[in-house]
Amino acid sequence: MNDYQMEQHEALQIVRRHMHQIPPADLDQQITAYLEFRQKTARFYKNHIEPVCTKKCFKTDISGCCTKDGIIVFFADVVINALQSTTPQLDRLEQAIASPAFAGKCIFLTQNGCLWQVKPIVCEMFVCHPARQEAFAAIPSKAREWKDLEQERKTFTWPDQPVLFERLERFFLNLGQRSTLMHIHNSPGLLRVKQNRGR
Repeated sequence: MNDYQMEQHEALQIVRRHMHQIPPADLDQQITAYLEFRQKTARFYKNHIEPVCTKKCFKTDISGCCTKDGIIVFFADVVINALQSTTPQLDRLEQAIASPAFAGKCIFLTQNGCLWQVKPIVCEMFVCHPARQEAFAAIPSKAREWKDLEQERKTFTWPDQPVLFERLERFFLNLGQRSTLMHIHNSPGLLRVKQNRGR
């Protein structure tokens, strides 16, 4: 396995080892709210964006979104997906990380599609400018809906205030666990955002 596969594999194993300890009761409501947000986002994406991306990029193999080792995964993505997965589903995900199905595409993809039950947030929320233009050209109000979804995402992921993604990382840090996917506690840029809270 290369470095990318190893960090994904390690994070998944950490989460699986501590599944019986998560989520703490005070996070249940936040995780439920996040899952509702993801369902709403998934419906919007499927109806308005996926047709454009599939036709223009994925089927033509020019997409940079689904390239091998190209998906930015947050540790909280791993936790939330694990909470929504069965043991066999997590087994298959772990096997795919170790032995990807496609040489040039995302390691989480198989012939039957993505193995995540709740995909990493970047997979659903990163949409390039040309795709946005085409998807929203006929109905400009959809662009405003997408901007609203992007703002809502920040309430879970952007640490200018205490957010769910940060709390999930902190929970595992308090267990003595460390992962390179704990971006909110590792990324210099996100650490600066945290330091500037309230200013």
